[in-house]
Amino acid sequence: MPSTSPSVSPGVSAPTAAPAAAERIVELTNVTKTFGRVTAVDDFCLEVHSGEFLTLLGPSGCGKTTVLRLIMGLLKPDSGSVRVAGRDIRHCAPHELGLGVVFQSLALFPHMTVADNVAFPLRMRRISKPERRQRALEALHLVRLEGVADSRIHQLSGGQRQRVALARALVFNPVLLLLDEPLSALDRRLRESLQLELARLHRDLQVTIIDVTHDQREAFLISDRVVLMDGGRIAQVGSGLELYASPATRFVAGFLGDPLLIDGTVRDGVMEADHLRLAVPVETPPGPATLVLRPEALHLTNVGERLPSPTANVVDGQIVFSSFDGTGVFSQVALPGTPYSVAVHMPLTREVDVSPGSDVSVSWIVEEAPVITHRTL
Repeated sequence: MPSTSPSVSPGVSAPTAAPAAAERIVELTNVTKTFGRVTAVDDFCLEVHSGEFLTLLGPSGCGKTTVLRLIMGLLKPDSGSVRVAGRDIRHCAPHELGLGVVFQSLALFPHMTVADNVAFPLRMRRISKPERRQRALEALHLVRLEGVADSRIHQLSGGQRQRVALARALVFNPVLLLLDEPLSALDRRLRESLQLELARLHRDLQVTIIDVTHDQREAFLISDRVVLMDGGRIAQVGSGLELYASPATRFVAGFLGDPLLIDGTVRDGVMEADHLRLAVPVETPPGPATLVLRPEALHLTNVGERLPSPTANVVDGQIVFSSFDGTGVFSQVALPGTPYSVAVHMPLTREVDVSPGSDVSVSWIVEEAPVITHRTL
């Protein structure tokens, strides 16, 4: 594996025959897949481009793993087409697609050394033993596992095993790397560390990656685009910031973060909902709508105090629960006269009495609270 790019770690080449940046590596066109009476994927359309890091995100049962298995060629669509690097998966075996895959179970061989595990895909491709060894060592260097080549799998930590599985998936320079929730079983600190490693590898190797996860932070942190799925369909596609700041539907808004969703009717820049009259952006069209209030966009003040911004809503409430959560103070505030209680997160330095039973005001800047109108629901 001779080096071909100065941006790649020493001794490790970028993916062979790297396509042009605009080339479509994966194309799913009107794909439907059913299992008995259950439609797992429903008229699904998606394109993934060369060098992109794309994440399939969604709740359990939304179809994201089925989509990944369709791309792998492990499943065939009932209708529609799936093409990988220009090849229809219906006309070739999964091993012919040249895909690197890291499963949640990792599927490492306990009777083999680390180097032999990494070199296994090369062995299947009948690469000579000396070259297999050299390329396995280079792949281990890539994932920062120098010095464990001759160890056994049981001698490694959970994070090291994840890196071995990743090295094995990259050792033959795949045209596409598929990740099926490989980090989900790790503790938070280790998971976040490996997420940053994935981001580094993607940047250095410029390999196309499709990740399946239910971890919103992971999806936002390392993806170029996020595909949020619901019921076998795409609910919204975009960058993490686009999905979070401008949710297209009530489902998208409710799935991302921990918002309070207030349904009401908009007239002349004002939403009326359950005895509340709340200002919304002036361009919001009239009619049924949903206001999205996220904890980090809200402010707690003492009753009677207002935010400096002239475009802020203020609603009085009462503290129901409050506690330090490791990064600040999390409070639950009931809004009397309404069925709502709202979560607020604020720094420790704020001089507001947040003991249960205290009266407070909840404020937010109008432009920082998305509004989903009926026409996009």
